[in-house]
Amino acid sequence: MVNQIQMGWFSRGFLIILITLVLGDGFIANGIASSVTYDSKALVIDGQRRILFSGSIHYPRRPPGVWPEIIRKSKEGGLDVIETYVFWNYHEPERGQYYFEGRFDLVKFIKVVQEAGLYVHLRIGPYACAEWNYGGFPMWLHFIPGVQFRTTNKQFQEAMASFITKIVNLMKDENLFASQGGPIILAQIENEYGNVEWAYGIGGALYVKWAASTAVALNTTVPWVMCSQEDAPDPIINTCNGFYCDTFTPNSPAKPKMWTEGYTGWFLSFGSAIPFRPVEDLAFSVARFFETGGTFQNYYMYFGGTNFGRTAGGPLIATSYDYDAPIDEYGFFRQPKWNHLKDLHKSIKLCEKYLVNSDPNYISFGTNLEGHVYNDSAGCAAFLANTDHTSDANISFNGNAYFLPAWSVSILPDCKTVVFNTAKVVSQKTLGDSSHEPKVSSQFSLATSPWKWYHEKVGTSDNYSFTAPDLLEQINTTKDASDYLWYSTSINVDEVIAPKEQKEVYIHIKSLGHAALLFVNKALAGFGYGNHDDASFAIDQLITLNQGNNSLEILSLMIGLQNYGPWFDIAPAGIYSVIVDGFMEYMQDKSSGDWTYQVGTDGEYLELNKLKQENSPLWASGTNLPINQSLIWYKTSFTAPEGTGPLALNLSSMGKGQAWVNGESIGRYWPSYLSPATGCSESCDYRGPYDSNKCLKACGQPAQTLYHVPRSWVNPGQNVLVLHEELGGDPSKITVLTKTGQEICAQVSEIDPLQVGSWKPRTVSKPMSPSIELSCEQGWHIVSVGFASFGTPKGQCGKFSHGTCNADGVLPIVQKACLGRVSCSVTVSSLKFEDPCPGVTKSLVVEALCSE
Repeated sequence: MVNQIQMGWFSRGFLIILITLVLGDGFIANGIASSVTYDSKALVIDGQRRILFSGSIHYPRRPPGVWPEIIRKSKEGGLDVIETYVFWNYHEPERGQYYFEGRFDLVKFIKVVQEAGLYVHLRIGPYACAEWNYGGFPMWLHFIPGVQFRTTNKQFQEAMASFITKIVNLMKDENLFASQGGPIILAQIENEYGNVEWAYGIGGALYVKWAASTAVALNTTVPWVMCSQEDAPDPIINTCNGFYCDTFTPNSPAKPKMWTEGYTGWFLSFGSAIPFRPVEDLAFSVARFFETGGTFQNYYMYFGGTNFGRTAGGPLIATSYDYDAPIDEYGFFRQPKWNHLKDLHKSIKLCEKYLVNSDPNYISFGTNLEGHVYNDSAGCAAFLANTDHTSDANISFNGNAYFLPAWSVSILPDCKTVVFNTAKVVSQKTLGDSSHEPKVSSQFSLATSPWKWYHEKVGTSDNYSFTAPDLLEQINTTKDASDYLWYSTSINVDEVIAPKEQKEVYIHIKSLGHAALLFVNKALAGFGYGNHDDASFAIDQLITLNQGNNSLEILSLMIGLQNYGPWFDIAPAGIYSVIVDGFMEYMQDKSSGDWTYQVGTDGEYLELNKLKQENSPLWASGTNLPINQSLIWYKTSFTAPEGTGPLALNLSSMGKGQAWVNGESIGRYWPSYLSPATGCSESCDYRGPYDSNKCLKACGQPAQTLYHVPRSWVNPGQNVLVLHEELGGDPSKITVLTKTGQEICAQVSEIDPLQVGSWKPRTVSKPMSPSIELSCEQGWHIVSVGFASFGTPKGQCGKFSHGTCNADGVLPIVQKACLGRVSCSVTVSSLKFEDPCPGVTKSLVVEALCSE
């Protein structure tokens, strides 16, 4: 039996579709506070305990011109707080020399958040992880004599204290802490150190205490947190990071239950399938957290963005940092994730006064069935949960019957009415996995002028090379000035070989990571590479040698410095063993002896990626474009598609390398590295615990083929694209895409909850009905409604068809209501049209197209 109020949403007889415009609604937040403290329940802002929703947005992963748009969309989604790391390696690239400009203008970013009326959680660290190069540590730190990172070490502690003091003072100088009228209500010291503390022994435990006391002594006047740190000393709040944090308990009854990283998906690495997280499971995890006493929750990431340049961490972190976040890499809403979470936030905010002022009463309804009820003198709120992985259930609560799908939570802000269930997604969906689907994108051939090219020299140059004994470790040699390190030597064949014949031998190369090209006598002879989980690899290759000296060159490639793990800062890379094996009678261990080295490639020293070299005579041209060749630079010019939205380069025809547009690096590309052919499924069951390998797509395909080009980086006229291709590809097939619209759809059943925004406490039950709400991105409107049906439609978004039960005349009514509008709402109730199939549960489905 279903709750009487739920049954009241529809009744047998007649049907009417009521049309209303969707008006923007927001959460009360002004980004201003004069005092921030905490107690056992929650953060206390200006004397008021608060339920706070937060989202991670990293300022360097998006150009400043679009920060306001991303922040606006975050606020519309129901966030109260924006959380960001501070990136030490780019703010202090050389010791004592600071940089806070462009994408790294931290103060500007915080002020943009403040202007939007949101708070800030500043994660100063200074260790970030974040799949960011070297975890955010500057490379110069590695070369301080005697330094040891993240432990009781004077050299490290002095440098760390200096930087965090610099950041705190900068915030104070700009009046950005809450007590100064600013938006910063929280600060974080260190980051997930508890996960690796065991590796540092007593030095680690002492380091935690030192970091905490150093932070508190800076007198920020806002609380400090340490995430994933059970031994965080008072008054530091220890917080939870993870896919689920409902069972987390802080280390003191005086501290609130806080969740600083709730993963909306997972990061992408080259050679891996694309991970995603169903919104039903994400919403379930968040609802469970608040059900069990949580009061501060942060999405990591709410907007992921792009790893421009060489900012991506390692090993092999991809350029896209989309993270399956509610706002995608290009800044578009990911639906239904964004809207479903928005409704979740509204639902929980309806319960706020009960959650922050009372403790829950636990109720068991049977195996894997439970409830938490929050009471005060004015009323109560309840969360009803089914944690079973497979079985739906019906329960009775307060004299009413409730249906609970498996792995779901229902939220009842009045202990009576279900306003939200985590497994019932009634929000609109956007068709397609990508931000640039063919039906809603314009794709253009790239070059508007002939391609030019430059053949990279194989091996070292006298101007930039040096000789050293034995094989050198790569990071200590390059100091991360380049991804590339040349290893050069020669192999002497002193035996007599007949004319025009060659000697075949095996060469065995071992590397600690991340990839390498092998050249014998200047010709490409092999390629090897690792993966994110294990960057080491070997090249075992049959090669041919001539009589006398033969040149042997290895170009070792880095794909991001390691960013996580115990002692990750000293994790080595590069070639460590080279053995030439001529079937017993001939063997040379080349691991010892002199090698000639060069940091970086010829083209890097010539600065071919810079605009100043656009018209350099170094660039060759001709009618026959060389393709599928290793170590070659390409250059062309193109006209950007019209519009104001972001662009994407389709680099699926290329191998591996780096790309620049007008001198700005859009990152590393590697579409020739395919993910494993198995492990994906077209659909992923959200029920049951999630991990980063549970839901995968694009098996047997590149991890990334589209590369983000911010609109602010291109000119109205000609733009210069430069590619450094390492393996071989065909640049003539590169295309540029821009998104021109989006296909949207929505489906609502007569037994689904009402739109949460329409719920109000009532003393008398009034029949109401759920609705479909459609909304376009800013600047677009609904240009067509291709399908609308009320009855028993079949299929899924983009492929719906009428079922055996279908009401007549629905499509023209929806078209009249929605065409030409940015948003509209279609509400269903029982007044006008005759019910097409009495006694049958019916659904309303609409498919529409948004465009300019």
